[in-house]
Amino acid sequence: MAPFEILVVLTDFPGLTEAEKLFLSEKLDNIEDLAVLSSIEGLVSLTGRIPKKQPPERHVLEALIEARIKGMERSGIRFVHFYSDDYPPLLREIYDPPSGLFYRGRLPETGKPLVSVVGTRSPSGDGVSAAFSLSEDLGRHGVSVVSGLAFGIDAFAHRGNISGGGFSVAVLACGVDILYPRGNSCLAGKILESGGCILSEYPPGVPPLKYRFPRRNRIISGIARSVIVVEAPEKSGALITADFALDQGRDMFVYAGTLDSRRNFGGRNLHAQGAPAVSSAFDIFSAWDCAC
Repeated sequence: MAPFEILVVLTDFPGLTEAEKLFLSEKLDNIEDLAVLSSIEGLVSLTGRIPKKQPPERHVLEALIEARIKGMERSGIRFVHFYSDDYPPLLREIYDPPSGLFYRGRLPETGKPLVSVVGTRSPSGDGVSAAFSLSEDLGRHGVSVVSGLAFGIDAFAHRGNISGGGFSVAVLACGVDILYPRGNSCLAGKILESGGCILSEYPPGVPPLKYRFPRRNRIISGIARSVIVVEAPEKSGALITADFALDQGRDMFVYAGTLDSRRNFGGRNLHAQGAPAVSSAFDIFSAWDCAC
């Protein structure tokens, strides 16, 4: 496998799919091998296709590696590759898994299940209470909650999990040095202080562009055993996460107490399609058929 420095740079190497990044990580041994990719011909010979973007030249690659590693060290950012023992095991199973993850804090323990709690950025009062109380309940039972650090349901899910003693996990659609949205920077700090984790497939400095959020959502669902939609209107991004969860074979739940909410058309629709309604951590554990 390629050295750590090359693995880090491959995560945002232009023109490559995640599968190709993983393939190249197995083939490259040093910077000289990576330099082969400074030509279209070299990339085609390894991947079998012509990339959409021209790879950088060798001197640019070397400068990128040095800058990236130094920047990560300054910001306390670490990196875990797909083949590392610390890489979240369920995430390996999804279609198009990230070739690596950048993170701050402590990665979730690989042997413990995670629950993703998602919903609208503009929740009702009942939605806020539900996200907090359910996530707090999970935390009290030793289960960490995953969400996207967005305003609304995400933020209250993180806060509740921290309150219950959980090690909450925030998945970003940008570099972990950016902390988007800025209004939740203090919350991000609390996640880290309480032993949780902020992670992203995107390298430091990558901005939160719109198209990156749906891709981020596949990680929110893929890293967890179960996904719970607390409250989601018809076109909520949480429903994208729900779609990923169903494709990935994850347990899909909705919150029982918000099914009548005017802001929960998406949740009611999921329930009508067969997603069980839950009200507590016990309901989730019962579905898992375990005593947690």
